[in-house]
Amino acid sequence: MKSLFSRALITGAATSSVLLLGAGIAAAHVTVVAPGAAQGGYSVLTFRVPTESDAASTTALRVELPDLKSARTEPIPGWTAVIERDDTTQAATAVTWTADPGVGVQPGQFQQFVLSAGPLPATEDVAFPAIQTYSDGEVVAWDEAVGADGSEPSKPAPTLTLAPSSGDGHGHSVDSGSSSESASATHTSEAGADNVARLLGGGGLVLGALGAALGLGAVIRGRR
Repeated sequence: MKSLFSRALITGAATSSVLLLGAGIAAAHVTVVAPGAAQGGYSVLTFRVPTESDAASTTALRVELPDLKSARTEPIPGWTAVIERDDTTQAATAVTWTADPGVGVQPGQFQQFVLSAGPLPATEDVAFPAIQTYSDGEVVAWDEAVGADGSEPSKPAPTLTLAPSSGDGHGHSVDSGSSSESASATHTSEAGADNVARLLGGGGLVLGALGAALGLGAVIRGRR
C-alpha cells in the first residue's frame, strides 16, 4: 500500500516538473513579435529579452537586420541604441542596444526593445539573429535555425512569420506612427504568452495533486 502511494506521488511530481520546466524554457528565449507584419510592409518589431542568469544582468543586445531601408528605435531610459548601415546602400544591417553604467535587465526580469522598420523581406519567415551580453562578460548567441525535422534548437534565432503582401507595395503594414498602439498589442500578446506559461505550471501542480489523491484512494481501498 505504501508502494502504491509513493508511486502515485512520484508520478504526479514528475509530471508537474516536466510541465513547469517546459514553460520556463519557452519563456526564456529571446523572441520577436510584430502584429500584422507582412511581406514588403513596414512594421513595429518588439524584441523581448529575458535575463536567464541568476547573478548577472543583461547589458547589451545586438540584432541583425535583413538590409532594411528604414529602421528607427524607440527611446529606452538608460539605454543607447546604434543602427549599423551598409556603406554603399545605407540599408540597416544591425541594431545594438547598450545599457548605461549601472543599468541593465536584472535577473528574473525582461526588457522589450522596439524597432520601427521596413520594408520587410518578401519571404514567409524572417530571422533576426541576436547576441545577448551579460554584466559578467557572458555572451549568448541566439542564432540557431529550426531543425530539418521541425525540432526547436536550444538557442533559436528570433523569427517572425510574415503575412502575404497585399500587392499594393505596402503589404499589411503597420504605420510607424502607430507605434504606441502596436506596442500595446505586443504587450497583450506577450502577456498572453506569460498566462499560458502560468496555466501550464498550474496544470502541472493540479496533476501532481491528482496523482497524490489517486495514491490515497488506492491506500484506502487496500485497507478495506
